[in-house]
Amino acid sequence: MNLYEAISVRRSVRSYTAEVVSEEKLDAIRRRFRELPNLFGDIETDITIVNGQLYPIGLSRLQAVKAPYYIVFYSEKAPRYQMNMGFLMEQTALFLCSEGFGTCFVGNTNVRKNLRTKGELELTGILAFGITKESHIRKRTEAKRLPLEELCVYKEVPRQWMKQLLQAARLAPSSMNSQPWRFVVYDDRIHIFTKKHRTDQLGRYHWEEVNFGIMFAHIMIAAEEYWLDVDLIRLENISHKNFPNNQYVLSAIMKS
Repeated sequence: MNLYEAISVRRSVRSYTAEVVSEEKLDAIRRRFRELPNLFGDIETDITIVNGQLYPIGLSRLQAVKAPYYIVFYSEKAPRYQMNMGFLMEQTALFLCSEGFGTCFVGNTNVRKNLRTKGELELTGILAFGITKESHIRKRTEAKRLPLEELCVYKEVPRQWMKQLLQAARLAPSSMNSQPWRFVVYDDRIHIFTKKHRTDQLGRYHWEEVNFGIMFAHIMIAAEEYWLDVDLIRLENISHKNFPNNQYVLSAIMKS
């Protein structure tokens, strides 16, 4: 199973066995992370893999995911660093799925003090993982996601590869399954928007940049599968416009 195939079948898992993962496998996860390119610029990142059975990470019981292992992600603070980390975290989760592990994003980052920073880097996200008690995969049809018809406005008839990119984006997980993205689709580009939120609701959308990074990971992985180059850029002629219900994020420009 490659990463593109894992997009369709990965599910969030909260029930794990106590099976030990070999140090060789853990090293492979660390190497894989180090090989990942950033989504935006030269942002310094790092991870720590914690054995949750030997060293509990201190998550509150309310939001805790009890797993044998956790990957703690760190980043320097820079423009769009949370989106960049979502991009890296989702690729890591898909890699773990392809290797037979179950995973779950942890929304609570209030962990014990010695894990909150790594050098000059700050904790940005946590991914629980391990061998699962039940299957770590699902059928594609079991994903509870909005249909493309509700997510997309088509300005031109999409080609087959564009449909596949959009399906990959549609399957992206998001905090509370909020699916905040909306797409305006042309022949070779997608303009990407987020739903506007009321000021009194902004606290609910703390993870929105991470969510978009996860979705961009799906687009990039699908594009690689179909031998497409993608430029993620912010177009000034769109960013200066005012939209009543949505806010412009970025545009994905495809080149074969």
